[in-house]
Amino acid sequence: MSTPSTVSAAYPAQQGALKRFVAKPEFGPLILLLTMLVVFTSINPAFLSLNNIGNALTFTVELGLIALAMTLLMTAGEFDLSVGSVFGFSPVVMWALFNAGLMPLPAAFVVAMVLAVGIGLFSGLFVTRLGIPSFLVTLGMLLVVRGAALWLTSGFPQRTWDAGDQWIATLLVGDFYIGGLRIYMSLIWFIVLAIILHLLLTSTRFGNWIQATGGNPGAARNRGVPIHRVKVILFMLSAAMAAFAGIISSIRVSAANPNSGAGYELEVIAMVVIGGTVLTGGRGTIIGTVLGVLILRLMRNGIVLIGVPGLAYNIFIGAIILGMMALHAALERRHNAGT
Repeated sequence: MSTPSTVSAAYPAQQGALKRFVAKPEFGPLILLLTMLVVFTSINPAFLSLNNIGNALTFTVELGLIALAMTLLMTAGEFDLSVGSVFGFSPVVMWALFNAGLMPLPAAFVVAMVLAVGIGLFSGLFVTRLGIPSFLVTLGMLLVVRGAALWLTSGFPQRTWDAGDQWIATLLVGDFYIGGLRIYMSLIWFIVLAIILHLLLTSTRFGNWIQATGGNPGAARNRGVPIHRVKVILFMLSAAMAAFAGIISSIRVSAANPNSGAGYELEVIAMVVIGGTVLTGGRGTIIGTVLGVLILRLMRNGIVLIGVPGLAYNIFIGAIILGMMALHAALERRHNAGT
């Protein structure tokens, strides 16, 4: 039987656990996501139908793959505005090589991924060796890569509809059913990579390096953290994930359009910011980014289902970003004040 003293001791402990949970950067996005699900479902019950959930998740995870890598890069204090261009460029390269008969599809996939990693390496070296802000470097890379995709294809999409006969297409975008829910392999890739990168950020020395690089680069350098190497690796990862997402998308929609991915860089950054990753670097959360990805993509799906014009989507997203920034700032002030 519990005595009054044990009950009184447990109550502050529970209060402390609740306060720590509320103070976490993932708390705000979680509440927003749950609220959004309740509101949209109450207006249109079809929002939570298996068919709608399957359709919404299909495209969601493609941007989500980019957002996972962007989380690590922003935690290290950098941005990559070229991810949308790499998203469009890499599948164009892969399908151009395959359709021209120059190499089989798996080899073309490897070449496209290697080129993407090279783009990330180039951006990372420009930022770290020349000291140019990543905003400017990747803005220039955005234009170069997009221009290369348009020049390579003369502005026309590449044919991909024979991809269903390729084992690599099945591996990347194959689908199966769980009950009445259609699941694409891209969702499995997203879940696996989210778990890996979460563990990398929170449970490894390299994850500590990432946070130290973005939080206080001077102190990190003095403690032996190879901040330049960390940033270069993260730029390479960012480009590789954008290429991987673009290739998955091209197989799913049976088209490799050189203009695809336009504007994705800003939407991906919004996902990461809404999820609770600090813009100035030093603190990031993969779990928060997953929530941010779901919020933005389900928001787009939900406002259409309830009859709001799709053109109003940016109004909602802008309001969410402002609201989440205000919430994160308030939680940060409380954390620093020790309350």
